[in-house]
Amino acid sequence: MKEAFSLRTVRKKILMLSKLAGAVLIFSYIFSTGLPVSKDASFLIWLGFVFLLIIGIDFFMGRFITKPIDKLNASAKRMAGLDFSALCDLVSTDEFGELSASLNTMAENLQQALDRLEDANAQLEKDVEKERLLLAERKELVDSLSHEMKTPLGIIRAYAEGLQDEADEAKKQKYAQVIVSEVERMNDLIVTLLDLSALESGAASLNISRFDFVELAETVAGRLLIDAPDTDFELQYELPEQKIFVRTDRRRMEQVLDNLIVNARKNVSPGGTLRMEVTAENGTLHFSVFNQGRPIPENDLPEIWTKFYRDSGAEYSGSGLGLSIVAQILSMQNLPYGAENQEDGVRFCFSIPVTE
Repeated sequence: MKEAFSLRTVRKKILMLSKLAGAVLIFSYIFSTGLPVSKDASFLIWLGFVFLLIIGIDFFMGRFITKPIDKLNASAKRMAGLDFSALCDLVSTDEFGELSASLNTMAENLQQALDRLEDANAQLEKDVEKERLLLAERKELVDSLSHEMKTPLGIIRAYAEGLQDEADEAKKQKYAQVIVSEVERMNDLIVTLLDLSALESGAASLNISRFDFVELAETVAGRLLIDAPDTDFELQYELPEQKIFVRTDRRRMEQVLDNLIVNARKNVSPGGTLRMEVTAENGTLHFSVFNQGRPIPENDLPEIWTKFYRDSGAEYSGSGLGLSIVAQILSMQNLPYGAENQEDGVRFCFSIPVTE
């Protein structure tokens, strides 16, 4: 019974409004004709009631029909322009309210679909860009290998031809040793270049673990500096007595130390000083290695971390990949690093957070 008298539909509201209007017209006519006034005055009074009735009907029609339609129309226009941010704020229990709720549900579904489409498009662009970078890196790898292999291959070919024509066994043995040495050099170059390519492309991942950095630095320094034969430099190093733990890839960090120390050892001047330091302050570990000797040209300092960089004035000729590998490994972990010329040499350094 209660549902029968509810105004949950537009039709019921219009029907109720028409009934009320009819009742008001009848009541106003009876009321105006019953007044002790002339017929003309009675008619004017009735016209006043009719005028007020028209205003009332217009107000209620605007509230129940015109305004809801305007709100629905505005929301539909926004959605047609793919703007689903502002939902329809029409609250009603009639058909307009149901239509508003349906529009809002549709807008939310369309927005979710649009978001998924944008995410898929962004992922597609990333995949295309990644594929383009991979192709570029493969081409660069092939070009680099082709360029870097020319010298050792030329040497191998020359000494191989010498082996064929040489009768002296001692010279043949020497030629063979040169060929073996160049083959080993080529193998090291290929392995290093492939490793660097994996780092650059993101194919190489880090195996994070907690370890004592001081112990690692002592091990690497002992292998490359203290126990190394034919060293012609003064070694100085400063290491903390206590353990200092860090969280990073131990193998990759050993690779960083290897390359920095080998670079310093190759560039230290004869009889000069090579100094390695590990310090910690304010929760950060600082590593540095200094080699006394020829400074790096200031214009070249930003370029030393690129592949195949070689200082034309250096006394040795390396692969030019060591510092590039250092830069890639440290950059993967967002660790700061750098190099600077000092008064009588060059200092390389990096920092890493200390862990408990």
